[in-house]
Formats: sequence, structure tokens, C-alpha cells
Amino acid sequence: MRKVWVAGAAAVGLGMSLVMMLVVAVYVVAGNLAGGAGQGSVGLAKGAVPAAYKTLVQQWGNLCSALNPALLAAQLYQESGWDPDVVSAADARGIAQFIPSTWATHGIDGNGDGKRDIWDPDDAIPSAASYDCELAQYVKDVPGDVTDNMLAAYNAGAYRVIKAGGVPDIPETQNYVKTIRTLEKSFAAPVGRVDATRQAAGAISFAQGKLGTPYLWGGNGTADQGGRFDCSGLTKAAYESVGITLPRVANDQYNAGPHPARDELLPGDLVFFSDDLTNSRAIRHVGIYVGGGYMIDAPKTGAVIRFDPIDTSDYFGATRVTEDGAKALPTDV
Repeated sequence: MRKVWVAGAAAVGLGMSLVMMLVVAVYVVAGNLAGGAGQGSVGLAKGAVPAAYKTLVQQWGNLCSALNPALLAAQLYQESGWDPDVVSAADARGIAQFIPSTWATHGIDGNGDGKRDIWDPDDAIPSAASYDCELAQYVKDVPGDVTDNMLAAYNAGAYRVIKAGGVPDIPETQNYVKTIRTLEKSFAAPVGRVDATRQAAGAISFAQGKLGTPYLWGGNGTADQGGRFDCSGLTKAAYESVGITLPRVANDQYNAGPHPARDELLPGDLVFFSDDLTNSRAIRHVGIYVGGGYMIDAPKTGAVIRFDPIDTSDYFGATRVTEDGAKALPTDV
């Protein structure tokens, strides 16, 4: 839980008129923003990849033209949630979720220590990149986007992609490709301005309606909890009120869209706080930005939902929640 100070009467005094002005500003600014990604090497969003793996992902994510660091990061996050010890029901193992038989033929000694260890991220992350690029070579002459076809081959096998002449008509495979390409936007450092979303104003309106509600650890706002929330329970409920379902915990909510810079924040953005500014998995607090350097948040036990400043030493970054971004998040990380 985040350590904050009370914003004071002046902050609370922002009141309805200021918040409504900020909500209207969402729509005004949304019409003036330019979207689109830039050209060149793809950088990683601040803290999106845990510091222990960032160098590996940045290096191996550039192994071939069909791959980039953000795409590799998205794939690893979707597969394991950065857990190097996880085992799936299908016996897929480690941070890259290799099945032992696949590892036997495609695992590489990424760190040069003479061993190919499925559990060691120093081997598994390079192996994931290497395997992706092998698959890209297999499907390079298939019509369509080579990266989409590469991901489809990872999920369904290269033969099926070649036979289908592109991403095969298999719901699981199509969803896998869409999920990774959507998550890629969350792991990539934005180039240029990030578009506002139409749901932002409604999410703020919900949070504003909860001002003064007592905090409850684990609170989701249900009747049996007296309508109380904790920090991520509030932001989850705010976006559910406009039809977007977020994960329950703050560090997973960070991956629900692209990450605007501090000077590009718009009302409705989620803002995050952490004691470790290099690792999104260490995020421990979230609020919903309302403009003017303030957020609405559920801060801690004994406090109420209120306005708080965001410019503190533990400010981690922000996420502009998108519907597709939220849908792409794994449910089991």
C-alpha cells in the first residue's frame, strides 16, 4: 500500500466544477491528438520489463526483423507473467513456457555456460527469440504479415500456417496473435502522443462519485463490504462502469494500454506508484488521474477515497487504458 500525505482542504476543494472541466477536457484533447507509431528500433516502456530481464529482452528482441523487444516482452508476459518457475497444465516450463520436447530441439545455451537450462531465463529468453525467428523463416513466403504468421506458427505450428496461407482459422490461434500484438503496445515505449479514449470521462465520473468512501483492503465495492474499495478495486470498478474489465491487482492493470509520459497525462489515465521504479511487477498503488497533478485514489486503511497529488518520489508511470489492451491481459498472472 502506498505511503501518501493528505492533500488537504485545498485539494478536496477542487470539487465538482474542476473535475467536470477536466472531464470535458478529455474530449477536447482527444480530438487534437496525433496517433501512430514511429519508425526505427522499438524501445521498451519504462519498467514494463522487470530489470532482471530487460537487457536480455532488448538484446534478443532484435534478433530478426519479424521480432522486436516489445513483442518478445509481450509474449513472455502472456506465457508466464515473468515467473521463471511456473509450470503449466501441459507441462510447459519456465519463463518462456517451453514444453520439454520443444526445448530439446530448440533450446539454446544463451549465456554460454555450457548448459541449456529450461528454467534459466538467461537461456530461456534467448531460446524464445531464437525459436520465434526460426518460425519466421519457415513462414516467410506465406502471404500476410510475417510477424502475425510467426506468432500463429508458434501457437499452431508452421505447417498449419503454410497450409492455410496465413493465420489459420483456429480461434485459439487467432486470439493468440491478437493478444500478443495488443500487449506489444503496452510494452513498447510510445513514439509521439497517445490517443485519448472515449471511456475516460465515465471512469472519472464513477471515481468522483466515491469520494469520501472509507478504504477497505481487498474492497471491491460490493454491498457486503459496505461499498468500500482498495486502490485497485476502485480503478477496476471505475473502468467496469464503462464496459472495460481490468485485472484485480495494480501491477497487472499497468499493462492495460500504452504508457504516456508525465507531461502527456490526460484525465482518466491510471497512475502507478512503486518502491522499485525499474519493475512494473513491484507496483503497489494505483489511482485515476483527474488533471492538475491530482488523482482520485483509495490510499490506505483509515483514510477515505480522496484527491491526492501524483508528483511524489514513488511515482512509477501511467497507463492509458484501452478496451483491447484490457481484453489482452492474461487472467492467471
